[in-house]
Amino acid sequence: MILRVLPEAQGEAIEAAVWYEDRQRSLGEEFLCEIETAFERIRQGVDSLSRLEQYSGLLDIRRMILRRFPYAVIVLWRTDETIVVAIAHTRRRPLYWMDRVN
Repeated sequence: MILRVLPEAQGEAIEAAVWYEDRQRSLGEEFLCEIETAFERIRQGVDSLSRLEQYSGLLDIRRMILRRFPYAVIVLWRTDETIVVAIAHTRRRPLYWMDRVN
């Protein structure tokens, strides 16, 4: 399965990692490691991911909530690739990334 990460999602991951690193040494690195673990699980198949409840459109949008951090990896699944649309905080600005999938 091809996994493509949008530049905006990459930027969100880096921004969050910097924020965590500023709070505690090595916490930003731990955040990025958890993101990479999520990417590996997504590469294995999106069947285990839950569909996004707030989205009611025609696209197949799913999410993987990180275990340790209040973030979710939002993906758009297509038959030929899976696209990481956002690394979104779970308690802020729901669906702000919608313009990335249209």
